[in-house]
Amino acid sequence: MEKIRTIAGHGPIAQIAWLTGDLDRAIDQWRLLAGVGPWTVYRNVTLDGDYRGTPATIGIDVGLAYQGETQIELIAPHGTGPSPYHDTDGRVRVGMHHVAWLVDDVAAAAKDAAAAGLVPVFSAESGGGATRVAYLETPGEPAILLELIEATPMIREGFVAGTAAARDWDGSNPVTVFDFAA
Repeated sequence: MEKIRTIAGHGPIAQIAWLTGDLDRAIDQWRLLAGVGPWTVYRNVTLDGDYRGTPATIGIDVGLAYQGETQIELIAPHGTGPSPYHDTDGRVRVGMHHVAWLVDDVAAAAKDAAAAGLVPVFSAESGGGATRVAYLETPGEPAILLELIEATPMIREGFVAGTAAARDWDGSNPVTVFDFAA
């Protein structure tokens, strides 16, 4: 029997993410069609890391909202790659991108996942180390990535605040924007 490749032991999936070429349009679709909100948008986020063994600095805009305790993440990458957000022709890989788990130590969890047969794709940090992530793929199934997010106090507080905001949301103030270029 084939060994099951898993990153089990990290609890339930914490996040589901999609890529889009138009973040504002995607947020409107989620808000109007699925009732998901309120959204927090972070513009001009920079991820510094390693993409498939090569140093990479990648710019993205991100929208975050919650459905129950699951974070919905919409990502609009800048530029044309190479990055985990672009295909080999430099186009945004629009659609479902990854599912993610919160972990105490992203480096250790990524090392364990690689030892279990998953392939490291991208590791990065943002905000001077405030956010640390790692993407992995299953050999033969590269379409959907698996992400590990380091559960720093700031990240955990964001999940708690986001789930509370979604639970209490009355439809007003649907989008709050923070621009790191400003």
